[in-house]
Amino acid sequence: MATRWGICSAGKISHDFTVALRTLPHDDHQIVAVAARNLQHAQEFAKKHNIPRAYGSYEELAKDSDIDVVYVGTIHSHHLSTGKLFLTSHKNVLIEKPLAMNLREVLELTNTAKENYVFLMEAIWTRFFPVSVEVGRLLGQGEVGEVQMVRADLGAPLTHIPRLTHKELGGGALLDLGIYCLQFVFMVFNGERPESIQATGCCIDTGVDGTVVLVLKFSGNRMAVCTCSITMMLTNDAVITGTKGTIKVPNHMWCPTSLEVNGEVTQYPLPEPSLPLNFIHSTGLRYEAEEVRQCLLKGLKESSGMPWSHSHLFAEVMDEARRQVGVTYNQDNIQ
Repeated sequence: MATRWGICSAGKISHDFTVALRTLPHDDHQIVAVAARNLQHAQEFAKKHNIPRAYGSYEELAKDSDIDVVYVGTIHSHHLSTGKLFLTSHKNVLIEKPLAMNLREVLELTNTAKENYVFLMEAIWTRFFPVSVEVGRLLGQGEVGEVQMVRADLGAPLTHIPRLTHKELGGGALLDLGIYCLQFVFMVFNGERPESIQATGCCIDTGVDGTVVLVLKFSGNRMAVCTCSITMMLTNDAVITGTKGTIKVPNHMWCPTSLEVNGEVTQYPLPEPSLPLNFIHSTGLRYEAEEVRQCLLKGLKESSGMPWSHSHLFAEVMDEARRQVGVTYNQDNIQ
């Protein structure tokens, strides 16, 4: 029986997610409805993607009884309200990263999912790429010995994009890019809480973080360094250094298609899209979609590959990093 998807928001990432779903078997994944705040936008999206129903409000999508799970592709600052709308309507939900603006909001979402006994996952698509699965396997079998250091960098000049520069839209390097570096670190260290968090950075004139460098210290003197920026191009790779060698995820560490283990490179190509994409390697969104399907088939309410505890940890660390750098959102002042 197919997993029936509803798409919330007719923006760029929702387009790419829909194209990615089309690379999976139709008998497994079907899109039955799309909703946008503007009916015309929803109708245009539905026509482009051959989706049966289009709604001019998210509330209409929440009432659709034919939907198994909703993909939420709204901007960061709307994740809490939109996510709660669907969760309280007893819909399973996949919400784009970051799950919410801060730890308080993340906890509110996971608590709402728990209270309504529905599935919820933060859409950290990187976690489910074949490269990431292989990294986990290699670490599990001790391929590079004991891990001593993890480094992850992600940055590009993106200050021309309003949603990345404006506080009210949830802008800033940490929420949009730094979360990819952090998720990699916590994937390697199995969700272990760091003993210390040190952050430094600089803000752009809108008051959001333009560049942040994070140093995390874990038990046993293991370290992690994350650098993220919306003002400059970085190496965009990730490296795990162990006592017996290194694992490197080359450029595009957030959507990886190659892996270098002790100097030996292996390629992991993605399926071709049926329509032009807005973002690089977006057909890789198929892997998180399939993870959601497998969880629903098993009756799970969270994914072991992207558990709520990791979402809590990402938000907690980013909150502390923002505090040290001096970035405050309106959502931080709500008790």
